[in-house]
Parts: sequence; C-alpha cells; structure tokens
Amino acid sequence: MKAFKVPHTLTLLFGMMIVALIATWIVPQGFFETFVNDAGRNVVVPNTFELTGERQFLTPWDLLTAIPRAFAAAQDIIFFVFIVGGVLAIARKTGTVDALIGNLLNKHRDTPEKLIFMVIFFFALASSAIGTAGEYIPFVLILVALCKAMKLDSMTAVGMTVAGYGVGYGLSAFNPFTVLIAQGIAEIPPYSGLWLRLVIFIPFSLIAFHHVWSYAKKVKADPSTSLVADIPCPLDGQEQAEYPTLNGRHRLILATFLGTVGFAIWGISQHGWYLYELGACFVGWGLLITVLGRLSFDEASDSFIEGVKDLTSTAVLIGVARGIALILEDGQILHSIVNGLAMPLSHIPAALSAVGMLLIQTILNLFVPSGSGQAFVTMPLMAPLSDIVGIPRQVAVLAYQFGDGFSNMIVPTNAVLMGIIGIAGVPYDRWFKFCMPLLAKIMLACAVVLVLAVIFGYGADLQEPVQAAVHIMDNVRLS
Repeated sequence: MKAFKVPHTLTLLFGMMIVALIATWIVPQGFFETFVNDAGRNVVVPNTFELTGERQFLTPWDLLTAIPRAFAAAQDIIFFVFIVGGVLAIARKTGTVDALIGNLLNKHRDTPEKLIFMVIFFFALASSAIGTAGEYIPFVLILVALCKAMKLDSMTAVGMTVAGYGVGYGLSAFNPFTVLIAQGIAEIPPYSGLWLRLVIFIPFSLIAFHHVWSYAKKVKADPSTSLVADIPCPLDGQEQAEYPTLNGRHRLILATFLGTVGFAIWGISQHGWYLYELGACFVGWGLLITVLGRLSFDEASDSFIEGVKDLTSTAVLIGVARGIALILEDGQILHSIVNGLAMPLSHIPAALSAVGMLLIQTILNLFVPSGSGQAFVTMPLMAPLSDIVGIPRQVAVLAYQFGDGFSNMIVPTNAVLMGIIGIAGVPYDRWFKFCMPLLAKIMLACAVVLVLAVIFGYGADLQEPVQAAVHIMDNVRLS
C-alpha cells in the first residue's frame, strides 16, 4: 500500500466546506437568540437555542458561491496580511533583520546557554508581536553553523528556532494574524487581556529553553547522544555563514518599529482603531524605513511585492476558511453545532471545559495549520460555546492561541516547520522524538493556566453585556 500523504491545506479546507454542506442536510437547523452589543455586533444569548420549523437545503451551487463571498467577507483581514507581509519584506531588504539576529548570535557564540535563551526569547518575542514565522528560515543555517562550532548539533539549532516560533505564536501578545482576528470574531476588544499573556511569556520561554538546553548539554558532553548523530551536517565542508553588522541606521529602524507598534496600540486603546488603521500604520512605517534604509522606491516596491507574494497562500487560506463558517451560517446549523458541543462540556466544571477547548484546537491545527484560517473556522463556534458553558470569551481565545500556536511546533502540515527541519537536514521522525516531550510539558502548563484563568475570572468583565442581555431576554419571556 502507498504511504498516506497529508493533503494540501487548501484541499483540506475545501473538503471541510463540502463536509459542512453535507452537514447542512443532516444536522438539525436552529438558532440562539442574539442581541446587538455596543460595537454593533451580534452576541449569542446563552440557553435560548430553538430548532427551526422547516429545513432549508443548500445546493452545490451555494458551495461554489460561498468561496467568492468568503473572500469578500474576509477582505479586511486579507489586505492587512498583504500590507504587513510587504512592509516586513522592505525591513528585511534594509538588512536590519539580518543584522539584529546576527548581532545577537555573534555576542553569544562562546556561551551556548545564552545563545539558546536569546534566540528562543527574541524569536518568541517577534512571533508574539508581529507573527513572524517563515522569516526565520534564512537564519537556520547560521544557527546550524554556530551550533557546529560549539560542538552541538543541527537538532539544537532547529530546537531553538522552532521553540521560539512556537512559544511566540502560542502566547501572541500582539500577533495580528492570530489574537487580533480571534478577539474580533469573539467580539471582545482588540488586545484585551494582554497582561496575562505578558506575565506567562517568560515562564513559557523558560520551559522551552530548559528542554533545548538540557538536550544540548547531553550532546556537548557526549556527541553520540545526538538524535542526528548518524546524519551528515548540511554545512560539512562549508564556510560559516556571514551576516551584516548592526549599525546606527539599523538601530534607528528598530526604534521606529517600536514607535509604530506603540502608536498602533495607542490608537486601538484610545480611538478604537482596527485593521484599516493598523494597515495605515504599517504603510507609514514602510515609507519611513525606505528612506532611513536608503532604498530606492523601486527597490522598496520590488521588496513589497515579493513580501505580498510570500503571503498569498496565507491570504487564500483565510478566504477559503471563512467560507466554512458562511456555509454553516447559511445552512442554519452553526448554532446547532455550538449547542451540540455545549452538551458534553456543560456537564463538567467550566475549568475542565476550557481544557477541552484547548484539546479541540490542538487537534484541529493538524488540519488547519493557518492560524488565521483556524480562527475563522473555530472561533465562531467557540465564542458562543464559552457563553453557554460559563467561560469568559477571553479564556476561549486563550485556548485557541495555545492550541493553534504551540502545536505548530510538531504538526507536519505546517509549511514553516517542514522548511526549517528540511534546511537543517533533520528528518521529521527525529524531530517528533525531540519535540513531543517539549509539547507535552507546554500543554500541561497551558492546562494549568486555563484552569486558573477560569477560576479567577480572566476576561469576565467583558461578559457583562452578555449577562445583561440574558436578563433582558428572560424578562421578555416572563412577560
């Protein structure tokens, strides 16, 4: 028999759309009562689910029309992704990104424990802030070269890279591709609940560091313990990779980036900015660094287009994934599914329900590895489900972030992961053996955080409008 091959993510998403269409013919159709909150968004009122009187059937034509409709519905997210990708490519063209990473690596060449911690910390910080992922691939060979010079192995290089990337995506303090989208779907303020994600950033980074450094120490003491001892290093016989020096111009560009992020956060908190305004901030930063980086506008334009090209697949996945929710909504079974999921979770304590959400998101990430795509697939279900089982929506978003982000470190459908281990020459089965214990440690920590978040009411203050609506609906029914 031929070995099973995991289908392309787009194939999986379209397959999920077909399954969703078939489900609209089978699953009972029904609705929860909703109300419009102060932001003008519909919010589900818990315990109001009722079945519809007559089934409405969708046709295959409805499936096909759902795709362009989905792209239109997700246009603000798609165009924001394009803008961010293009501007980050301009920043890369100035040499600032390479110089920053190179500077950090060069300083800690002779202190591997510091190198490992710094790489994990700064990669996690960047992924948490702006969703960097594929940008780390060019640095893999540099890390492999440094590890080789320090008598470590390529697994250590991959470990520090992917651990930083995974921790950053799992916590997502500002990541516009995950937390911002998920909170928008959950209808809670952008970047709300930031304090908890910042508090647990260091502890989770330390878990990742401890795992990678423990392995690296064993390899340094006894090279035969390396998981890739029998595999040639991809840099055998090659000179060490070079990187530019971090100069004053690079430092100025980094300072303007921090200023841009701060300005965007101020606009969100003070003026209710969203994706259009955030996109404008990044466009402005792109123009500024073009001048500061001494690039011609033609060079900047070429870089911007290349950056947009790199994120085209992400944008397509966002659009198609949105189509799944559209079909469920058109077929009037979205709320039915939410009600069905609520039944088993409603019979266990709320804290355990939050852990159940984490497990669901982790499993789904195998089939929908796009963070944005997974948000559109799952959060329309998880947000109202959290209302029903008594969990703050902020906790549901946190469960999504944990499940999506941390499992990125191991799911074979993750293109970034496969690119990193491919460049380093690490087979997936060896990587799985290295990473699975780390993922288990992190998932245990995630479960503890979610349980405590429910106990202490993390984000409960944002649920007051929902509870008020429940009382209003109850009074209406009683009258």
